[in-house]
Amino acid sequence: MATPTSITLNEDLKERAQRLAEARLRPVDWLMQEAIEQYVEREEKREALNQDTLKAWEDYQATGLHATADEVEKWLTSWGSAEEVPTPVCGK
Repeated sequence: MATPTSITLNEDLKERAQRLAEARLRPVDWLMQEAIEQYVEREEKREALNQDTLKAWEDYQATGLHATADEVEKWLTSWGSAEEVPTPVCGK
């Protein structure tokens, strides 16, 4: 269930949103909800990636295990080829 909320926009952005909504034959509140939803989804993914990165850094600091950039590059470059190489093994 949707609940009303308010947002303050500068006049230029408000007019731009209104023009785009009219061009899309949609109400301006639909356009704003769509924009906010896409932003939140993108930022949630970005935050999850940040958390994964911090966890990987903590794991590295605790264990010292890693794959080198060259090993990963070689592996990624081989994807989809007949000479695809196995996933690099993490070592110290």
